[in-house]
Amino acid sequence: MGPRALPAVGSVSPAPAPPSIRKVTGWLTRHPATLDQEEQQARKTVLARCPELEKAAALISSFAEMLTTLDGARLPEWITDAMRAGLPGISTFAVGLQSDFDAVTAGLTTHWNSGPVEGAVNRIKMLKRQMFGRAGFDLLRKRVLLA
Repeated sequence: MGPRALPAVGSVSPAPAPPSIRKVTGWLTRHPATLDQEEQQARKTVLARCPELEKAAALISSFAEMLTTLDGARLPEWITDAMRAGLPGISTFAVGLQSDFDAVTAGLTTHWNSGPVEGAVNRIKMLKRQMFGRAGFDLLRKRVLLA
């Protein structure tokens, strides 16, 4: 056997590495106005190559719009569209929304939220985790009250 011919250096450029799942998820879940030029172009390229992702992107953006505008009246239509799309993650999410429809509708239509309460609970849990195995309830109580 004779020596193999090696391809000329620089004749074939390697294909660019595909974007990570985290990057694509970020491109789909962030508001398009917050993406820079390069990210917008990469998002368009990915969506053009995968019709399922294009459907998912449309559903994600319409749900995000419902969240930001508190337009819960569109929820039944969105759930129907999500179920019809047949995308496993989004369809499962839609089933979950439908199972607790009244609470989700209330959350998407009222301006009331439990954010401050959840923040206080999160702070208390953090203090508890920091002190795990170090002291008893009395010290934890003092830290919660004084922190």
